[in-house]
Amino acid sequence: MRVLVTGASGFVGAHAAVALAEAGHEPHLLVRDPAKAARSLAGAGLGRTGASWPLHRADIRDAAAVRDALEHCDAVLHAAADMGVTGHGADLRGSNVVGLRNVLDQAVELGLDPVVHVSTVAVFVPPAGPVITAGSPLAGPRNAYGRSKVEGEHHARSLDGVTIVYPGGLLGPGQPRLDALNEGLRAGTRSGWPIVPGGVCVLDVRDLAVALARCFTPGQGARRHLIGGHFLTWAELAALCAELTGRRGRAYRLPAGLLRGAAAALDGAKALGARIAYPLTRDAAEIMLTMVPTDDAPALEALGVALRPVRDTVSDTLRWLCAEGHLDRREIGRLSP
Repeated sequence: MRVLVTGASGFVGAHAAVALAEAGHEPHLLVRDPAKAARSLAGAGLGRTGASWPLHRADIRDAAAVRDALEHCDAVLHAAADMGVTGHGADLRGSNVVGLRNVLDQAVELGLDPVVHVSTVAVFVPPAGPVITAGSPLAGPRNAYGRSKVEGEHHARSLDGVTIVYPGGLLGPGQPRLDALNEGLRAGTRSGWPIVPGGVCVLDVRDLAVALARCFTPGQGARRHLIGGHFLTWAELAALCAELTGRRGRAYRLPAGLLRGAAAALDGAKALGARIAYPLTRDAAEIMLTMVPTDDAPALEALGVALRPVRDTVSDTLRWLCAEGHLDRREIGRLSP
């Protein structure tokens, strides 16, 4: 099956393209920057086999260019999106709403099957109950990233036959630019862990890629697959990192209000031009404080996927962060080669 992968130069898209090829499909890559895509695919473990994959150079906000790429394919995996949780957001609505409409609307119109959209568990945050399910009500996020994803989510649900996958916080090797949870793992390892209410859903990007590849059976109709991953409190994540590295990491307990205030202050300082590498933002703080476990069992059973142990994901990610120069050997302790 010829599968158009949007966002193939990104973290999820690159890993998913490799998984699709391993499952016997032919990935077609829709990217803005071919050189970046090549680096991302190499980071996702691609060998020489990907050199001949068809490449469509386009921006998902360009409806005509998107249509041209879709017309060459049987199915589509829409993985392109802009992140804004830790402060790197660009034109969030342009990519997460306008681009989404260009891809999904035209894919449905052309009769592609399946049409798979990668959403996020953030559309359910702040959650309405103690556990998030695929049937949980959509949230009303206060942050721009969350609002753009919820707006896109409403539109995706209005279309016939679109499968939506909701991943949690992604860790793993090969991220082209540190963002979200990978960036938070580096910050926690280097600068210490804020121990606050809430927690984090940890999902290995390689497990997500396999799950996405297994969505590509035609004739299944619209489906919703929630794969948040392993839920850890912040104290549990800090303790796991300390155990894996053999280093006594710094951890400091903070009330929720203080974390929100510190995050808002950092946002203000960055807006004034201050160069602060720490990735905490007011938006990230809200997700940190309100996240709850997810019920992944229905999706994992339907797709035949088993998640790898969270300690393997964290240790692999820490080793990769060191290999790429994001952490030094001392900071990852006994994980260092």
